[in-house]
Amino acid sequence: MSRLVLASGSRFRRQLLDRLEIPYAWASPDIDETPRDGESPQSLVHRLSLSKAERLAADWPDHLIIGSDQVAVFDDRTLGKPADEAAARQQLAAFSGHRVRFLTGLALIDTRHGSHRVCHESYDVVFRRLTPDEIARYVERERPLDSAGSFRMEGLGITLFERLEGDDPNTLIGLPLIRLCAMLRDAGLDPLTNQLITHRRLGAR
Repeated sequence: MSRLVLASGSRFRRQLLDRLEIPYAWASPDIDETPRDGESPQSLVHRLSLSKAERLAADWPDHLIIGSDQVAVFDDRTLGKPADEAAARQQLAAFSGHRVRFLTGLALIDTRHGSHRVCHESYDVVFRRLTPDEIARYVERERPLDSAGSFRMEGLGITLFERLEGDDPNTLIGLPLIRLCAMLRDAGLDPLTNQLITHRRLGAR
């Protein structure tokens, strides 16, 4: 039986992790997600995903703890969750007919050894041209205020796109499962069998 913890209160990330059929606990970490001056999108998602996992580390010894965070990058700007419906409509209007890149940071802390690994995955979304009425209707129906980029791909957000480009569509929802499985194997846990492969130690990257 594995000892796995998801450092997130997102039901969408939990739904993704449920697909691996590995027993896990979850808790919502309370951290400050404010970007630092001059911080790149990559550095931001690395720092926040690791900070989320670190916040739970003291309470979960002898566990593997997963942290994840996501931002949208558009027109050389880093965008997080919209503050309100007006901001969500504004984001989607700006995205209309354009490509937006989403970066999802992924951290895995092994509290057995005090080691960790951090990475990020990217995924591109090409939005079709959206009318103001379509944008308003979407935001009203789905209220995507807790999602970077003001949409939920796992819901009605899929109606906004022309195409998706990337290696792992789970990245766009907030938890890159392909990379996570590789990190779990590196940590000595086989996701297929939920058995320890060997006692390995994650190297910080």
